[in-house]
Amino acid sequence: MRKIVVLSFVTLDGVMQAPGGPEEDKGGSFKWGGWSVGYWDDYLGRVMGEQMGKPFDLLLGRKTYDIFVAFWPKQGTDNPAAAGLNNAKKFVVSTTLKKPEWANTTVLKNNVVSEIKKLKEKNGPEIQVHGSSDLIQTLLKHDLVDEFRLKIYPVTLGKGKRLFAEGTIPAGFQLVESNASPKGVIVATYVRAGEVKTGSFVM
Repeated sequence: MRKIVVLSFVTLDGVMQAPGGPEEDKGGSFKWGGWSVGYWDDYLGRVMGEQMGKPFDLLLGRKTYDIFVAFWPKQGTDNPAAAGLNNAKKFVVSTTLKKPEWANTTVLKNNVVSEIKKLKEKNGPEIQVHGSSDLIQTLLKHDLVDEFRLKIYPVTLGKGKRLFAEGTIPAGFQLVESNASPKGVIVATYVRAGEVKTGSFVM
């Protein structure tokens, strides 16, 4: 069974909304769009290149799909990130998208959880999720995320869409890799590791 991997930029207080630009997602009167840009450097570029350098399929929510389709197909073939995203099989969760513009796109609109489980069971590369905060809540609720590749930025915003929001269930994870960028961004990979283990310090 192949795994679902969530790649996410998050603040110290868990906000993942609109890291890439002021106009990316203003939902909820969010005014801090582009909060990650000042921390970007060659180190993070290499990390993203490695994490997206192997074949993958994409699983996206509708809003992230619209943001991506407006940008990535217009980038040149000499852009490795664009090549990977444009060539990937794309699965977008939407009840309103009728005619996808991006090549290799399949719309999931009915029995979404069941369809995603079927995707995991099929042969193929890992399934990457970028952005898509609402979709991630569905994945968390049904325990479908196998791995998180997080970039944790040294900033707090107080408000905004959070990675671990209403879909979060009790779950254990194992840290398998962690490093820090020169600008203080923690790059951490966690894999699903069973149930929450409880105990007591009282003897």
